[in-house]
Amino acid sequence: MKAIIFYIVGLFMLYIVIETAVRKGINNSNIGQLLEKKYGGKEDKKSFLDDDLDNENKTDY
Repeated sequence: MKAIIFYIVGLFMLYIVIETAVRKGINNSNIGQLLEKKYGGKEDKKSFLDDDLDNENKTDY
C-alpha cells in the first residue's frame, strides 16, 4: 500500500518538474518570445501552483 502512495506522489512531482521546465523553456526561447510579440501577451491562468512561496515575489520574465 505504501509503495502505491509513493509511486503516485513521485509521478505527481515528476509531472510538476517536467511541466515547469517545458513552460519556462518555451517562454524563454526565441520562438516563444517571437510568438508572444506576434500574438499578444501571456494569458494569466490561475493554477494551484501559482500560490507557492517561490512565486510570491515573481517578476515578468
